Amino acid sequence: MKIITLEEHFQFAEITEAIARFLPRSQERFYDSPTAQLEDLGVRRLHAMDAMGIDVQVLSHTSSGIPSIPATEAVSLAREINDRLATIIRAHPDRFVGLATLPTPDPEAAAAELERSVNTLGFRGAMIHGHTNGRFLDDPMFRPMLAMAATLDVPIYLHPAPPPKAVVEAYYAGFEPAVSGSFATFGWGWHLDTGIHALRMVLGGVFDLYPGLQIILGHWGEMIPFYLERFAGGLDPVAKHLQRPVSDYFIQQMHVTPSGMFTLPPFLLTLQMLGADRILYSVDYPFQKGDQARAFLEHAPISPADKEKIAHSNAEKLLKLI
Repeated sequence: MKIITLEEHFQFAEITEAIARFLPRSQERFYDSPTAQLEDLGVRRLHAMDAMGIDVQVLSHTSSGIPSIPATEAVSLAREINDRLATIIRAHPDRFVGLATLPTPDPEAAAAELERSVNTLGFRGAMIHGHTNGRFLDDPMFRPMLAMAATLDVPIYLHPAPPPKAVVEAYYAGFEPAVSGSFATFGWGWHLDTGIHALRMVLGGVFDLYPGLQIILGHWGEMIPFYLERFAGGLDPVAKHLQRPVSDYFIQQMHVTPSGMFTLPPFLLTLQMLGADRILYSVDYPFQKGDQARAFLEHAPISPADKEKIAHSNAEKLLKLI
């Protein structure tokens, strides 16, 4: 069974260092970054993929703070990331696919870079890391970028990022730094924030403006499938400006991946709520171990046809790989 994974990360050390010059110095490091694996896009990564049973990785650069830096620098650095990634992919076209890094502080430039990345570099979509200076993708400023994605018919992977500073201080502060840091990010906060981000796009009418736009969410849908009936039932009576019921937008315009969360109950609930056609696969390499990736899917209590969809054919269709 062929397996394609869609949330697989890398970074270029020089780019990360260049971005860091524009960001506040972190006061506390509460996790160890797998730097060596992130920076390797050669033989060792290919060997790791073989060991995990992964045939193709869809690669995306870590955020490193691009949404928070000045627009001019964001534009030039995003362009450099994409050019360098395209070179890597050309060396291994049967193993790697690219998602573009976009300079979201300048949405017009982001639209142009998405067009270049898809039509010139051969990328299959883009990854966006959370809010941009406190603004989410329902903000009208991002319409040029979203319109370009819809025109090109390529998806946007909406990846978590730390919540806005005011949210972190209000909801997650007050504990030991490592506890607050984890609580605000991968321990809870950025999953909730990403789900809110997606819901804001629905309520902001983004998908009425761009009915073909497709969004990908990791971590089994960033909490959305588990509360879909609840919030849709609460919002449908009041969101009269929308053209469709709230749940329709999630079922028709969003895809989800596990992001290395290889546990059966959330998978089965997501399958029941969204259907097999809306589930893609991901390891979240190298932040998550992928040693269970193939076994989890091979032993899942679902039909062989659904396994094939989730393993590769949904991705091939969405990303136009066949």
